[in-house]
Amino acid sequence: MKFKLKTLLVATGLSIASSMSYAIPLKPVDTDFTLQLLGSGGPITDDVRASSGEVIWWKGKSKILIDAGAGVYLRFGQSGSRMEELDFLGVTHFHTDHVTDLPALLKGGYFFDRSSTLAIAGPTGEGAFPSLTEYMDAQFNRESGAYAYLNGIYDGSDGLFPVSIQDVDFHKKTGTKVYEDDGLKIFAKGIPHGDAPTLSFRVESEKGVIVISADNNGSDESFLDFAKGADLLVMPMAIDEHADEISNFMHGSPSVIGKIAQTIKPKALVLNHWMGKGLALKDEDIEIVKKYYNGPIYAGRDISSYPMSTIMEQSNAQ
Repeated sequence: MKFKLKTLLVATGLSIASSMSYAIPLKPVDTDFTLQLLGSGGPITDDVRASSGEVIWWKGKSKILIDAGAGVYLRFGQSGSRMEELDFLGVTHFHTDHVTDLPALLKGGYFFDRSSTLAIAGPTGEGAFPSLTEYMDAQFNRESGAYAYLNGIYDGSDGLFPVSIQDVDFHKKTGTKVYEDDGLKIFAKGIPHGDAPTLSFRVESEKGVIVISADNNGSDESFLDFAKGADLLVMPMAIDEHADEISNFMHGSPSVIGKIAQTIKPKALVLNHWMGKGLALKDEDIEIVKKYYNGPIYAGRDISSYPMSTIMEQSNAQ
């Protein structure tokens, strides 16, 4: 039996080892307008998940990437996403679990033919945190960058594709347009996440609206206006209901998340950014959210996908 299995795998171009580790691209069946979570975990290893990252498929292509935390580089490939197709990359903030894999993804420009510019937007800086411009300079400056050899991303030289960089004022109470093309509009707006300048993103299309909140303690009511009309809302579930004061300064508790969803009233809610204790209390946390929000709730996991067509069908059937 083992011999037959090995023969079958070899015949299909797979090794036994690779067949057990997401060797086959896990591209969504519906890629018309679909959110796919690449990483659904946080900054610690005991959640056994990749850190934060989401890809949005549009008209069959992986057009938008939000965040590139540790492990997203691997999941990006496993999802069938292609850097050749990516038009916009949004960075929510500069905690390592949201940005660590960004240089690795950009370095991939060496390995395929692309000359079009990739638009990148991220927050302005404050305190210990850089702006997007400062972060990119620290990575890719020709003289002092950690990855000076990749300086060609600024002008598309040395076998790389060029990028454009936009710093978004995270203090603004209204959204800033950061991208518009091919039937998509993307807006960014600051949200409260401890002392880290942080952005949320809103993606609008004729097929629906997706709002992705990064880490958000829920204390800024202007986010409710920004997310109003969302068909699909993605919220972090990083802490439990009885977390300490510092954790609540950084993240929203399940009841806070539930109240936000209750006000915004999305057609579906995806809970993301799970961590060890939150995973242990997952069922309890979701029940708390349900006290406030009575729509469909999905506990996100790596590579899971949420097609807008399905969300709309389910909503219309209710």
